[in-house]
Amino acid sequence: MFESIHFHSAGRKTTSASKPEVLAKLREIVGDENVVVDPDRVEPYGADAVKEKFPPEAVVFPATTQEMAAIIKLANEYLFPITARGGGVGYTGGAVPVEGGIVVGTDRMRTIIELNVDDLYMTCQPGLTTYDVQQAAAEVGLLFAPDPASYKDSYIGGNIAENAGGMRTPKYGVTKHHVLGLEVVTGTGDIIRTGGRTVKNVVGFDLTGLMCGSEGMLGIITEATLKLLPMPEATSTVRANFTSMAAACKVLTKFTPHGLLPMAMEAIDKFCIAAVEEQFAFGLSRDAEAILLVAVDGSREEVEKNARLIEQIIADNGGFDIIRARSKEEEDKLWDVRRAISPSLMKYGTLKINEDVVVPRSRVPELVAGVEQIGKRHDTFVANFGHAGDGNIHVNFVVDRDDADAVARARTCVSETFKLSVELGGTISGEHGIGYVKAPYLGYAVDDATLAVMKGIKHTFDPNGILNPGKMFV
Repeated sequence: MFESIHFHSAGRKTTSASKPEVLAKLREIVGDENVVVDPDRVEPYGADAVKEKFPPEAVVFPATTQEMAAIIKLANEYLFPITARGGGVGYTGGAVPVEGGIVVGTDRMRTIIELNVDDLYMTCQPGLTTYDVQQAAAEVGLLFAPDPASYKDSYIGGNIAENAGGMRTPKYGVTKHHVLGLEVVTGTGDIIRTGGRTVKNVVGFDLTGLMCGSEGMLGIITEATLKLLPMPEATSTVRANFTSMAAACKVLTKFTPHGLLPMAMEAIDKFCIAAVEEQFAFGLSRDAEAILLVAVDGSREEVEKNARLIEQIIADNGGFDIIRARSKEEEDKLWDVRRAISPSLMKYGTLKINEDVVVPRSRVPELVAGVEQIGKRHDTFVANFGHAGDGNIHVNFVVDRDDADAVARARTCVSETFKLSVELGGTISGEHGIGYVKAPYLGYAVDDATLAVMKGIKHTFDPNGILNPGKMFV
């Protein structure tokens, strides 16, 4: 699990949210049992995967859009902060109340309002997990394509707010490509609707796209209309070893000339291989300096043809010990290696700093080589893995948290990695967002004029700065 370099508890900030009259009005809105103030019960809502604690003064659980709007209007009246929270599994502190106030949890907003097979959409509330959405779609033979690693824990509202990615991105895109419309309560408590139920919609500005990735700073999503797709008949995964991470990543662009667009392309370096092999004994080759996983989907005939072609392309470009799954069980085992990486890397230290930089996929070999040099230059262990097919590499600097010099070197490595990503035509976050963890580095990727426009948009939607303060613009 990711742990931030900001690992000391930040303590609790007090605002007008803790006033008795405010708490009484919150209870009137959502009911006594849905306002939590006990310190032990609110503490878990003060941290996400970053693990730095900012305990809220209260946690409130609305069940309807109208309740959400009433809460936000109350916050404007008393000027206390509101931080929206879904599954709380984010990596940049986006769902953490750094300025105090209340956390608004969407746990009670779990209704599927409509599942329309003919028109290929689902309308639901934000408290469903991504897995819930996927399963509901699969039951009627449809696919909700976004597939972040945290799909069983992350809520769909949070995935939209962070514009989550995942392993299927090379073929299907990120979350915003699968959102047709939204119902949102803005920072003033107004209820707005963006987009609709159709794939084509150019009526007015694209406010749906604006909300995707807005990190709960412009409004809180209370309803989403999601695009669904026909479920592919078959899938297949090929795994291969390589003599270097650079060699594995150079294959990423070799499929296009053959008309192939794999569903997923994941790269894993030698340190990740060693970590998962030590902990789980998958039987991975110790001769491998890197592993490439490539998956395709479609009709059975198409998948069989494309999987054979992928095997050949990989072999022609330096891959060895090539394995293709012949069943769903075998395919799951191949992907188990990828899923096991993150916790396994803790064998290398007690503090793991995981950054999700992204570059054009043709520049991934340069990114990986550059990051390895950064680690060597600052005597800091680094391991790389991730969504190589869309250029999104998870760079992990692992040190001992009690070694202040090592932590300082790791921070320098992070800064240089962000600069390198931008120099290669990429940016500092592919799917984790900015939150407060990456806020100091926002200027690496966004110029002053663009930043001023973003701040103007924030002020329009949230003039009193009620929603998720202390994030992004610091």
